[in-house]
Amino acid sequence: MSKPTRAQQRVLDFIQAEVHAGRPIPTLREIAAQFGFRSHRAAACHLEALKRKGLIESEPGKARSLRVISPLAKLRSRILDIPLFGSIPAGFAREREPEAEGCVSVDIESIGFRPTRNTFALRVTGDSMIGRHILDGDVVVLEHGPEPRHGDIVAALIDGESTLKTFLQRSGKPYLKAENPKYPDLMPAQELMIQGVFKALIRRAKE
Repeated sequence: MSKPTRAQQRVLDFIQAEVHAGRPIPTLREIAAQFGFRSHRAAACHLEALKRKGLIESEPGKARSLRVISPLAKLRSRILDIPLFGSIPAGFAREREPEAEGCVSVDIESIGFRPTRNTFALRVTGDSMIGRHILDGDVVVLEHGPEPRHGDIVAALIDGESTLKTFLQRSGKPYLKAENPKYPDLMPAQELMIQGVFKALIRRAKE
């Protein structure tokens, strides 16, 4: 976006202030009156310049359709929504049925990969993964589908119960390891199903 002149910035600030105050988008007459322009044409010229510079847009033939374009608008294409399916224990495994809470909006540059339709997020409860810097209340982003490698953090269903642990193998047999000495390793008696492999961590600052 091109930088506006001082006069154009004043017009842009006026439009933004009216919108933020909950008032309608100002008309050419109102803009002209605000800045003492002798004609509506002067106001229109400023608006046309702001449009050319990509700072505002409007719908042709529609009154009060001006819209200020955020300088960050071009970056919004990098924002994607990841479904958030309830919580997963980072402690002792427990039975859990997925419960949709909403979604997590992320910038793909900040998480380091492009989410797919198989990407999902879970909220962590418990402290068994503190050794991998995953804390109670964190949100983990996972990918369903890929085979886990030795040492990967995974969301897993073990003998019908879900948990978040480190995936390891011993003598060719897989098991789940807690990253906190308070918790034991989990060896599947019947079934170990990997639901997702850890991809990213989202943490909210504690108050």
